[in-house]
Amino acid sequence: MQKPKLFTPFKMRGVVAPNRCVVSPMVQYRARDGQVNDYHLVHLGKFALGKFGIVFTENCAVEPRGRVTQGDLGLWDDSQIEGHRRLTRFLQQEGALAATQITHAGRKASSPRQFDKPDEFGPKGAGWQRWQVVGPSALSAGDRYSELPVALEASEMDDIVRKFGEAARRADAAGYDVIEIHGAHGYLLAQFLSPLSNKRNDKFGGDRAGRMRFPLAAARAVREAWPESKPMFIRVSAVDGGGGWDVDDTVAYAQELKALGIDVIDTSSGGLTGVSTALPVKRSLGFQVPFAAAVKRGADIPTMAVGLILDGPQAEKVLQDGDADLIAIGRQALYNPFWPVHAAQELGCDIDFGMWNPEYGWWLDKRKNNLPADRAATGQPK
Repeated sequence: MQKPKLFTPFKMRGVVAPNRCVVSPMVQYRARDGQVNDYHLVHLGKFALGKFGIVFTENCAVEPRGRVTQGDLGLWDDSQIEGHRRLTRFLQQEGALAATQITHAGRKASSPRQFDKPDEFGPKGAGWQRWQVVGPSALSAGDRYSELPVALEASEMDDIVRKFGEAARRADAAGYDVIEIHGAHGYLLAQFLSPLSNKRNDKFGGDRAGRMRFPLAAARAVREAWPESKPMFIRVSAVDGGGGWDVDDTVAYAQELKALGIDVIDTSSGGLTGVSTALPVKRSLGFQVPFAAAVKRGADIPTMAVGLILDGPQAEKVLQDGDADLIAIGRQALYNPFWPVHAAQELGCDIDFGMWNPEYGWWLDKRKNNLPADRAATGQPK
């Protein structure tokens, strides 16, 4: 039997992902002062045990005011490197590529957690405090975001670009194999791209080329600070959620990013206003895959598909159809941290539990002998 494409290696520059299964960055709100702690090690470590080929941390702010919430991770200070190094050591020893995402939330910073009530701001008694937010223009992101942003001066933008590069240097010092810029979901780079949030009349606003100028500068700074041998991703919203930025714009942007040396476009959508991503897109299985396909073909660059991809056969079809090169699993990974090895069983390529860590796989394979015949193929009793 030919190995499913989902479980073939994927080479990017000087690193090789052992398979095409990726844990998507997912915020957890459990950091203090941006520092990695035991929670993050356990949370991310289980995905490596589940044999994801690439495991991403949640987004890490490039400066304190760039955090989405006060509980986000950071890479704005050298003191944060050692905690991240603890993560990369464990992920890599279990066979995964260690990946991190860096971001600046812009006008969507200083936010409550997604599950907070309207009158809450972070955990009760934790002392969370709001801070002044910034953006391309003094326009609010919506009712949930109570702070009106201050429009960035050009000198401040230069400083943020520098901080993106410095965060990349820290990520390399921490041992990460892959870095991604979060340039989607209405965060700072996406705010500059969309004419709905960018009303500037200087060289960073106006037409598409002007609106792309600052995001491309940030991407260039990261690529220059990040080792040539390591791949760089960028997450984009293929559509902004309000009609200001569309797929054709994203393809043009991806072409510019490719010219800068970006290796993979992580293709999401929406989020410019409000809390929801993919706002203009009806949610259904694989609802964002067409965006990944359009960018892959239009810009001739590898893409990562994300969004309600639930099982192995569905993921395999995306790859076989040539619509993406990598499959990002988010909430389904929270539901099932062993998604890759279960997908391998669904696809019939690991009936003896050989992909599992031997500490697990040996016992599960032996258990098959005691299961009913209709369950022995997967080793999952009803």
